[in-house]
Amino acid sequence: MTRPVRIFLNGFGRIGRTVFRQIVAAGAKLDIVGINDIAPLDTCAYLLRYDSVYGPFPGTVSTGRGWIGVDRRRIAFTQAPDLRALDLRDVDVVLDCTGQAQARPMAEAGLVAGARSVLISGPSPAADVTVVLGANDQELGAARIVSNASCTTNAIAPLLRMLDLGLGIEKAHFTTVHCYTGSQPTVDRPGPSPERSRAAAVSMIPTTTSAAGQVIGVLPEFQGRLSIAALRVPCLSVSAIDAVIRTCEDFEQPVTDFLREAFDGSPLVGLTDDPCVSTDFRGRPESLVLALPETMTTGTRQLRLMGWYDNEWGFSARLIEMAQRMAARPDPAA
Repeated sequence: MTRPVRIFLNGFGRIGRTVFRQIVAAGAKLDIVGINDIAPLDTCAYLLRYDSVYGPFPGTVSTGRGWIGVDRRRIAFTQAPDLRALDLRDVDVVLDCTGQAQARPMAEAGLVAGARSVLISGPSPAADVTVVLGANDQELGAARIVSNASCTTNAIAPLLRMLDLGLGIEKAHFTTVHCYTGSQPTVDRPGPSPERSRAAAVSMIPTTTSAAGQVIGVLPEFQGRLSIAALRVPCLSVSAIDAVIRTCEDFEQPVTDFLREAFDGSPLVGLTDDPCVSTDFRGRPESLVLALPETMTTGTRQLRLMGWYDNEWGFSARLIEMAQRMAARPDPAA
């Protein structure tokens, strides 16, 4: 495809705005042709202009009747509760960042409106397929409604696949150390579980994670070999994984040497030799950055790995790459 990929953003929350920032920075490769959100236009523009995680938007943000402007460009802004009310026939990919596309009617609304395909920014049982780059890319095929899974699934699945190919994994346990999110309360109030009823910014909170089922969904060969637990921590951005892995065979070389060889130049899994903390990875585009100084081995078949991931920025980078892949496929209607 020689022309820019035409993107329509449905939902202008945390992920929608982060995707927007990256697409604007990418220049001519992608073109946002419209934004839809039920929130007030001026509020959406304000939250784009000032961001508590990524700082002020690097440009001029303006608004007018039915549009949001960035520098000298105006982008159509609608507030339709149902995308089927819009004309999206010039759209290559609808990026559904609402978090609401869990049932088929919501997930396929962009297709009904005329778009070529829909990419959902999270787990969704309504998607035709769930694809994680670096894990099960081959499953994309001609699917028109695709789920990009979760940020944690994107952090874990490519690492697992490469480790299994190179070392052979007998068993693996991951603990995700995740920053708090908008689904948690700022003060104690009733929630979906006792722990998730507690104030997000003052406690470390053990909780469940959907990543275990999602990783098995994209890498079914790990059924019975993988467990994942989760801990929410009072950080505003950047999360981590802490993994203990038992390999099928003895290590034939230092594990850090294997990791350097396996992920050298990878856009998905990065490496760092520096003694870093979470804020050092804010704005990193990789799905995961392995902290090599934290690598440990016990005996000849057990290793511990730790990695960081910007759960908003890195995940948004994968969404954009997936949208480009989807748009590059032959148009089934052509």
